[in-house]
Amino acid sequence: MEKNIIIVDEKDRVIGVRPRDLVDKEGLRYRVSALWLTDSKGRILLAKRALTKSHSPGKWSSAVAGTVEEGESYEENIKKEIMEELGITLKKFKKGPKLKIDGEHKFFTQWFVGVVDRNIKDFRIQKEEVAEIRWFLRDELEKLLISRSEEFIGGLMEFLKLFS
Repeated sequence: MEKNIIIVDEKDRVIGVRPRDLVDKEGLRYRVSALWLTDSKGRILLAKRALTKSHSPGKWSSAVAGTVEEGESYEENIKKEIMEELGITLKKFKKGPKLKIDGEHKFFTQWFVGVVDRNIKDFRIQKEEVAEIRWFLRDELEKLLISRSEEFIGGLMEFLKLFS
């Protein structure tokens, strides 16, 4: 059964819920929570989206992201998504900026920022959502965003600058 997601107005006030498959078709604005995750060495964890995803399949994106569902807050959603997509509980993270996105899809992204020191093999990714995860050095990521930008979600360079 498809879940309902929260629909919001231009100021991120809840105005209703709709089935996920109708939201983009109807051009409605919704909520997304996302996690910018680094380690104590300054590396950045990115997740490659599963090829089955409707938005940006097979592209590198933030470590975790999810659409806020009916009955959830941004915070509740990011905790759930961290467990589902990475298989970990992140005890400490903080709220970052909230961005309004007006592109092909319309949504607010509430960012969260966290630090975790784990090897890639210590994560248990959810294959339906995530094809793979990888730690990137900042300099390496900047170069890849220029030379192979088509492999990354749009806006990732701006996010890198925002969180640096």
